[in-house]
Amino acid sequence: MSRSYYGWAPYVSVAGRRAKAAGDLAALRGKGQAVAPVIIATRAIATTFWGRAWCDNLECYRDLAYRLERGRSYVRNGAILDLRVMPRKVTALVSGTEVYRVEIKIADVPAKHWQSICRDCTGGIDSLVDLLRGRLSEGVMERICRPDTGLFPRPAEIQFSCSCPDYASMCKHVAAALYGVGARLDEKPELLFRLRAVDESDLLGQLEAGALLATTRPDAGKILQADDMSALFGIEMASEEPAGEPVAAPATARRKLLARPKAGPGRPSEPPQPVADPTGGRRAEPARSRRKQRGVPESAIELTPDGYVKWWK
Repeated sequence: MSRSYYGWAPYVSVAGRRAKAAGDLAALRGKGQAVAPVIIATRAIATTFWGRAWCDNLECYRDLAYRLERGRSYVRNGAILDLRVMPRKVTALVSGTEVYRVEIKIADVPAKHWQSICRDCTGGIDSLVDLLRGRLSEGVMERICRPDTGLFPRPAEIQFSCSCPDYASMCKHVAAALYGVGARLDEKPELLFRLRAVDESDLLGQLEAGALLATTRPDAGKILQADDMSALFGIEMASEEPAGEPVAAPATARRKLLARPKAGPGRPSEPPQPVADPTGGRRAEPARSRRKQRGVPESAIELTPDGYVKWWK
């Protein structure tokens, strides 16, 4: 049982608490009030990475431990009728003896603190989808969830207020609302960054900046030239021809290229055909032997530039 300013409250069973919470929720909806209740379908309050990390962070602070157990009971019994996560603030309606209003204020994340987290996580996050789904390396998980210097708030950064008459600084209704945040992170993990008023894409921005630095061209003074490579390894580097100055082909190669038929539309490129011998297959004979054999006068003989013998009748 719990105690208030008015003495010991009567014991209410779990079934009675659930029925009371369901009735209060129906009454709020009957008045036309928009509500977002926290519904726990399993024994565990949170089942995903971010939800469990939030709850584990709460339980590691001894300043909060003495009230957390009652808060877990309340949230499992459906006592949180409405929960809103906003930048630097959480508001909730919690069913108890009455419907109590809870407000939790979270301090800002210092700029240097957030920059330190982003810098330490550089290279450990592949995409925003992996970040929100909790697909992180152990180093990134440890850095973000670190109790004192991580992204989760410390007890000194949290201020509570509740409309209940409980004298404790953090009552069971506040504890239930804090656990409700962990359950909400199961559905929308981006709410953690919204609550801390930071941009989760900054974590990826550090990664992109690191990638750009890795692809930057080194200074000209740090690039080895061909002469430096030759002197360093004792080898000859192939010389490069200057661009825009074609190298002249040998005369024989030019004659072969000119002899090839040009390809055009409807005229596929074909291998060069053999050229007919103007002598009909006869090879030219020396001028003196042909003159002697045929009795042709020497004045009627003419030797062509290509080595053939021509005579006049």
